[in-house]
Amino acid sequence: MSLKADELLKRIDPRRLPRHVAVIMDGNGRWAKKRGLPRLMGHRAGAESVREMVRVCGDLGIEVLTLYAFSTENWLRPAAEVKGLMTLLVKTLRRETADLDRNNVRLRAIGRLDKLPAEVQRELHQAMSALADNSGLILNLALNYGSRQEIVDSVNALLREGVTAVEEKDISRRLYTAGLPDPDLLIRTSGEYRLSNFLLWQCAYTELYVCSHYWPEFRRAQFYEALLNYQSRERRFGGLGGT
Repeated sequence: MSLKADELLKRIDPRRLPRHVAVIMDGNGRWAKKRGLPRLMGHRAGAESVREMVRVCGDLGIEVLTLYAFSTENWLRPAAEVKGLMTLLVKTLRRETADLDRNNVRLRAIGRLDKLPAEVQRELHQAMSALADNSGLILNLALNYGSRQEIVDSVNALLREGVTAVEEKDISRRLYTAGLPDPDLLIRTSGEYRLSNFLLWQCAYTELYVCSHYWPEFRRAQFYEALLNYQSRERRFGGLGGT
């Protein structure tokens, strides 16, 4: 651990950690371009940040880490980049599953998973099965995910059930994230101030944190800074809080 990270960690209140952290991992391509590298090299570098985030969240006792790994809109990217991302996902799952298991991590995935390439679906299923009996951090990958599509899928599931009057709790129990707490903290890297169709329903009262670091630059120290920022806020959920 770097000296900066060590000092930041000492300032974090372990009693006031978020239960669920969600991350929009933005800036891989720009990180690579800045260095004269192919975009895929940025995604590979970003995988190292994922590894560190998983370990840090596990060490801190955070319950859920949701990563926006591939959106429904990402299919619009060049075919070579999409293919490279899918290949990287398969290789990463194969490489990391044993380490995730040693660290007691469970794996979930949300999105329209049936539209992913068959090889990705197989590898994802195998990894989730291998980690199913663990009891630590839930690593929740958003793959072929779009929040508007998720809400549509939730409503259609309710219609199939024969529900005629929908309440908020009905939609929540049919979301891809059913059974998980809503995110307490949403982090977006690379300085972009938008949700990009990510967890729109779930993030109604989530604390938002945006930093200028590209995702491959976001490591332990940067995460601790986000947690300290989160702990500096008063969460009122629409009420008056302590004022």
